Amino acid sequence: MSLTRATRSELTKQFSTSLWWVLALVLVAWVGSTAAGLAAVFAAGASGALGDAAQGPQLPAELIPPMVYSLATAVGYVFPLLIGALLVTGEFRHQTLTPTFLATPRRGVALGGKIVAGIVVGLLFALVALVSTVVPGAGILAAFGVDTQLQDADTWAMVGRMVIAFPLWVLIGIGVGTLVRSQVGAVVGVIAFTQFIEPILRVVAGLVDGLDAVTQYLPGAASDALAGASIYTGMVGGETQSLEWWAGGLVLLAYAVVFLGLGHLLSWRRDVS
Repeated sequence: MSLTRATRSELTKQFSTSLWWVLALVLVAWVGSTAAGLAAVFAAGASGALGDAAQGPQLPAELIPPMVYSLATAVGYVFPLLIGALLVTGEFRHQTLTPTFLATPRRGVALGGKIVAGIVVGLLFALVALVSTVVPGAGILAAFGVDTQLQDADTWAMVGRMVIAFPLWVLIGIGVGTLVRSQVGAVVGVIAFTQFIEPILRVVAGLVDGLDAVTQYLPGAASDALAGASIYTGMVGGETQSLEWWAGGLVLLAYAVVFLGLGHLLSWRRDVS
């Protein structure tokens, strides 16, 4: 079977189940509500709408729009990561990998089909996430009189970089799923790392001198660097060290290549029952 047919087969598997649109709905609700809430809080603080007696978190007005829009990746990256992991671990859990390999004996082609299909799904989720953050975020900022910066080329360049980040996260997820194999293990590991371990490390790095030189190479930090903005700007006081956007993209790509390579060498070529 050719790579084209393998990709078509993987896309059929992905879109013939309810998993993708259920995750997309959760993505919309999660990042949309987060973007709307934080846009209101920071815009109210910057505009003085809360009054002198109840000032909210302070952030320079020019930093609020990119911070709000970047929530698409800063918060939403767990979804393409899960999609990638489930794309592989679902085959192990439901024991459909054997017929997959029978239909596509060349395992490199079978994995390549998943990679291409994952990129397509990642682009779709990027569109969903960006609409969910930019539309409500810009609307609320405008209501408070804060410049939405939608007329700036830099804003749309950031949006374009976030579109690139989503497929990279799917590829990392495919690599993780190939290595771990267990669907429960992969999902628990992804959630634990993205929602607890890395956020805690990055918050601590903002408080401990020199630690951010290390944590800037974590995958979430690299993704934020690629986007060019981060929620951690508003969460952590002071300046934290960050990679250039192109370096963040290369680090994220390196994670994808390493996980996919290790998964192919150590797990994908093993016998399946």
